[in-house]
Amino acid sequence: MNSSVNLIKRGENEKLYAIQLFGGEADSIYKAASLLAPLKPDALDINSGCPVPKVVKNGAGSALMKNPANLGRIVEAAVRASRESLGGIPVTIKIRSGWDSSSINYFECARIAVEAGAAMVTLHARTRAQGYSGLSDWSHIGDLTARLAVPVTGSGDLYTPEDAKKMLGETGCAAVMFARGSMGNPFIFSTARSFLETGSWQPVPFSVRIAAAMSHLEMLSADIGERLACLEIRKQFCAYTKGITGGAALRDKAVHAETIEQYRQIIKDYEKQIII
Repeated sequence: MNSSVNLIKRGENEKLYAIQLFGGEADSIYKAASLLAPLKPDALDINSGCPVPKVVKNGAGSALMKNPANLGRIVEAAVRASRESLGGIPVTIKIRSGWDSSSINYFECARIAVEAGAAMVTLHARTRAQGYSGLSDWSHIGDLTARLAVPVTGSGDLYTPEDAKKMLGETGCAAVMFARGSMGNPFIFSTARSFLETGSWQPVPFSVRIAAAMSHLEMLSADIGERLACLEIRKQFCAYTKGITGGAALRDKAVHAETIEQYRQIIKDYEKQIII
């Protein structure tokens, strides 16, 4: 139960706070959504895009795209729970292009979701069969944007501020969603905003990046314990240090660190070498 609470805990600096649910049955989604009232979320999102086997095998995530009618019932249940228990906050949904290349049905699923009350649709323009491989097909985002009455958010292959501007320009979507592009790079949101608003952005200094990485590690440790946190942060730590001078050697040491203090010492040693 504690791990579940940690997944939906509101950050101290979060001004807008949305919770995402996944499930394969409308009744379960209704009950889960109703339980969120004490948390006062600003929006509720339904995950109909996750390709992970342990989610899909339970009829949730992108498995919902194989049964659009059930997807609609789930959205309707979430909307009803929002109306009755959550103050009528908007219900949104994230989908994929389809289950596989022979079943591209993003428009049908989006249409049914909107008819059931979804206020926004996010489209990750890959199929479930693709997982995270290959390229996302942004033409699907443009098509959905042109045909849907509610805002469409685009997702897929967004890693830089330039990518965000390109997707907005090519598809006409209302917003973009950074997913893997934000792993180890939480600065992507501010740099993308800067680029969209001013036409320029500045790389984040190493000191800021490494401070964020350590803060990330410490918060994760508070949630799941130091041992697991040090294991889980390894991949993200590699992203935090991507592109810096001597970064390969730093990452090679970091992936063997097992305590927060070891991470701190590795960083101190690196900083001494850079100064020298």
